[in-house]
Amino acid sequence: MINRFKRTGVWIAITASGALILGGVAAFLSASHRFSELPEMASRILSPPQPEATADAALALADIVPAERANDLSRLANGKPSLIRNRARYLLAVDNIENHRGGRAIALLESLDGTYPELAPYVLLKLGQAQAAAGQQEAAEATWKRLLQTHGEDVAAASALYQLGRSAPERLDELVKRFPAYPGSVEIAKQRLAQDPHRSDTLPLLLQIAKYGLHHSDVESVLDRLSQEFADELAPEHWQTIGFGYWELGRYGKAAPAYARAPESPRNLYRAGRGHQIDLKRTEAIAIYTRLDQAFPEADETATGLLRLSDIVSLEAAVGVLDQVINRFPDRAAEALEKKAEVLLALNDFEGAQAAREILLNQYRDSETAAELRMKWALEYAEAGDVRMALNWGKEVLKHTPQADIAADAGFWSGKWSRQLGQAEAAQNILEQVITNHPESYYAWRAAVALGWPVGDFRTVRFDIPQVQLPPQRHPLPAGSAVLSELYQLGQDKDAWRRWQIEFKTLQDPTVTEQFTDGLMRLGVGDNLDGIYMVSSLAWRDHPDDKAQYQALRRSSDYWRALYPFPFADAISDWATQRQLNPLLVTALIRQESRFEPKIRSVVGATGLMQVMPSTASWIQLQTGIPNYDLENPIDNLNLGTWYLDYTHEEYNNHSLFAVASYNAGPGNVAEWIERGGYGDADEFVERIPFPETEDYVRAVFGGYWNYLRLYNPTIAAKIDRRQVRTAKSVPLFPLE
Repeated sequence: MINRFKRTGVWIAITASGALILGGVAAFLSASHRFSELPEMASRILSPPQPEATADAALALADIVPAERANDLSRLANGKPSLIRNRARYLLAVDNIENHRGGRAIALLESLDGTYPELAPYVLLKLGQAQAAAGQQEAAEATWKRLLQTHGEDVAAASALYQLGRSAPERLDELVKRFPAYPGSVEIAKQRLAQDPHRSDTLPLLLQIAKYGLHHSDVESVLDRLSQEFADELAPEHWQTIGFGYWELGRYGKAAPAYARAPESPRNLYRAGRGHQIDLKRTEAIAIYTRLDQAFPEADETATGLLRLSDIVSLEAAVGVLDQVINRFPDRAAEALEKKAEVLLALNDFEGAQAAREILLNQYRDSETAAELRMKWALEYAEAGDVRMALNWGKEVLKHTPQADIAADAGFWSGKWSRQLGQAEAAQNILEQVITNHPESYYAWRAAVALGWPVGDFRTVRFDIPQVQLPPQRHPLPAGSAVLSELYQLGQDKDAWRRWQIEFKTLQDPTVTEQFTDGLMRLGVGDNLDGIYMVSSLAWRDHPDDKAQYQALRRSSDYWRALYPFPFADAISDWATQRQLNPLLVTALIRQESRFEPKIRSVVGATGLMQVMPSTASWIQLQTGIPNYDLENPIDNLNLGTWYLDYTHEEYNNHSLFAVASYNAGPGNVAEWIERGGYGDADEFVERIPFPETEDYVRAVFGGYWNYLRLYNPTIAAKIDRRQVRTAKSVPLFPLE
C-alpha cells in the first residue's frame, strides 16, 4: 500500500465527501450523530463540544445533524426576538426543506428577511425553495423575482436566476453574463458545449470554464482544446489563465509554453522556466530563466529562477550563477552558499567548499540553511559515536535558529544526547522547549514521550482511546463578506462555497487570508485534497508581509484544525474500534494516504481513503471472507484498510512504528530492516529507514496523530497551553554557551 500521492478543518470537519457543484455537499461532523451510530466504546472517543462563555446557542447547533438538533432549534426559534432566534429559524427552515417539509419551512421564513438583515437575500432564496417544495411554484418564482428586485446586486441573485432559469431560459443567459464564476454558470457552459461543441460562442464558453471551473475533473480537456484549437485567437491574458489552470492541475510541462505566451511578469516567466525544467526541456528552461533575469533582475522570482538554473547548467557555470544570487539577493545568499559548496565538492575543490560554508556559518548564522547544515553535522557525529560533538552542534542550531523547523529535530536529539551524557536536567529543559516552540512537530510528540506524558508511544499507541473534544462553534471567516461568514458559521457550506466562487476575485494572486478562506470553503464541501493543500501551502509564501500574516495565522487554532480535520469520523471510529486501533492514529494515516478523498487513486492503483491496493484487497478477502467490496466506497475501504493495519500490527507484536512503516513499504522490507539492525532505539530506526518515502511517511503519520491529539484532546491541549504560558513568563529554559 505504498502511497504515491504527492500533492500537497475547518472548525468542525466534514463527515462525507460531496460533489463540488449543486449535487450534494458534505455535512459537518456532529458528535451526537456519531454516538447514535457507534458502539459503546466509540462513545468514549468523541465527546460533545463544550460550550464557550461567548457561544451562540444557535451557532452551537450548526454542525449537529437535523434529527438531533430539531428540538433545540424549535425552542430557540420560539424565543424572544434576537439574532439567535433568527439563526435558529433559518436553520430549522433549511432542515425542513431538505426533509421535504416545505410548508413548515414557509412559516419559519415568512417575514424573516425583515428581522434577519444579515442573511435577508438567502431568506428569500430559501423561502422560494420552501414554496417550490410545497408545490407553490408560482409563489416560489414570485419570491425569487422579489429577491432580484430587492437584492439584485447581491451574489444570492445568482442562485435566484438559476432557479428561475428552469422555466425561463433567458434567465440563464442573464446568469452566465452577470455571474460567470457562479458554479451553475460553469455547468451551463459545459452543457451548452456538450450539446454543440462548435457553437459560435465556443471560445468564450471554454475560457469561462478554464477560468472558473478548475474544480471540474475534465477541465484539462478544456485547457487542451483552447491551446490546440484556438491558439491564434488567444490574448496574452488568456494564456495566463491556461497556464494557471495547468499549473493548478500539476501539468507543469503543459503550463510552461502557456506561461511563456502570457503577459511578461516575474511569476509567469519563472513558471515557464520551471515547467520546462520539470518537463526535462533543459534548453528551453535555460532560455526562459535567462530571460527572467534580464527582464526582472531584482524580482524574488529571479532569485529562485537562478537557483533552479544552477541545477541544470554545467558545474563550472553553476558557480557563477550562484555567485550572482549571493551578491544580488541577500535573503537567498545562505541557500546559494550551501549549493555552491556542494558544487565545489563535486568539482573536487574542497578548500573552496569549506570557505563557502565558513561564510555561511559566520555571515548567515541565523539562516535556516545554516541550521540544516549544523543539524546534518550533528547527526553525522552521533552516527560516528561522538555524542558530545553531536550535542554541541545541536545546541548551535538552538542558539542561532530556535524557531526554524529544523530546531525541533535538533531539540529532540539534543535532549536525547544530553541524557546519554548524564545531563538529566538539561535534557528535560531542552525537550520541554521543543514542545513549547514547535508544538506541531513530530519531534514534539517524541519529546512528550521522552518526558513521560500520557500520549502513547510506539509500543502502546495502538490501544489508546483518546478523548476527543470538538470546538463549540465555528469562528468568523478572516476574508469575504459578512454574509459569507454568516453562512459559514451556520454550517451552510454549499451556499457559502457557491458564494465564495463569485466573491473570490483574486484566484491567481490571493492574500494570505483569502487563500486560507478558500481552503475552508473547499473543506466545507468535501474537497479535502485541495482544501488541506490551500492551507498547508501558505507556508511557502516568500514576501515578508505574507510571511508575517502567515505566522499570525499559525497562532490560531482555526489554522491547525483546518490542517487536521475529521472527515468520516463516525466510520473511522467504528472500524478502528472493531479492530482495536487508536482512532486518531487511523485518522492520521488516512490523512497522509489520501487526504480523505474516497475516490483517489495512486499511480500504482492504490485506491480510496486508506489507499488499498486491489491485490491486497483480494488477498484480504481470501483471508476473511469479506463479501464483495468497492474500494471507492468509504465503508468498504475502511473495513479492508483497518484489517490490514491490524494485520501489520500483529506481525510486529503491536509495535506501531513497524506496523505503520510496513503499511507503506511492505512487511518484507521492514522485516529486512529490523533484521539488519544497527540502531539503538526506535528513534534511530526512523532516522535510518533506507526508503526516504517511508521515513517521511512514518514522521507524517505519527506527527499527524500527535496533532490530532494536541488539538482535540483537552488534557494534552491544556498541558501544552500551560507549558507555553509558563515559558512566556520565564527566562530561557536552558543556557546556551
